[in-house]
Amino acid sequence: QVQLVESGGGLVQPGGSLRLSCAASGRLFGILTMGWYRQAPGKERELVASITDVNVTSYLGSVKGRFTISRDNSKKMVYLQMSNLKPEDTAVYYCNARAGYIDQWGQGTQVTVST
Repeated sequence: QVQLVESGGGLVQPGGSLRLSCAASGRLFGILTMGWYRQAPGKERELVASITDVNVTSYLGSVKGRFTISRDNSKKMVYLQMSNLKPEDTAVYYCNARAGYIDQWGQGTQVTVST
């Protein structure tokens, strides 16, 4: 099975940057599609960015050009580099791993963008 642990959240001012990390365990990391989702209070969870096993990426429209997802298969890590952060990016960010019957979530990390 796959277990995921996120880190890197925190409080940042508008215009600032953060890098989220997701550490995965298990032997199947290389075949997984990895995603970062977020959920703001009172809103539904939404897909922010994803990266496939062959490094094809996709992004939510509102974060294109500001966020970059990447993966390091040798370390079983996924990253979300977030730049030019806006207050509307405030949410709990979740790491997700998906392939076949696998649909695993991390516990989430809070990102707050505020003065």
